[in-house]
Amino acid sequence: MFEIEDIREWRGRDVVDVAGSRIGHLEAIYVDTATDRPSFATIKTGMPTRQRLVFAPLEGATVGPEHLRIAHPKKEIKNAPAIGTDGELLAGDEQAVFAYYDLPYDAAPEERRLARR
Repeated sequence: MFEIEDIREWRGRDVVDVAGSRIGHLEAIYVDTATDRPSFATIKTGMPTRQRLVFAPLEGATVGPEHLRIAHPKKEIKNAPAIGTDGELLAGDEQAVFAYYDLPYDAAPEERRLARR
């Protein structure tokens, strides 16, 4: 796994899926608040007038020469939970992001599991 300090420099670069198909541009990294390790990426997708940020897990992701490769297919990522380009992930919506990718969600009711970096 890559370190958060390394991935910060990749904002705006291409994100591709497991097969190498371009998904969009890396917008932000969300870290797990319990470990401070990169957990999810938001990827800017859509037409210029209808862009949104979709969430993709970083587990199994690799960094290439000019891209970040996510270990999931493009179609799955494009249908993932999303927020507006000027929005934020609400605490109540975190669990849906984890559930979409069948990932365990262990957070107390008043606790955040993800933090944007």
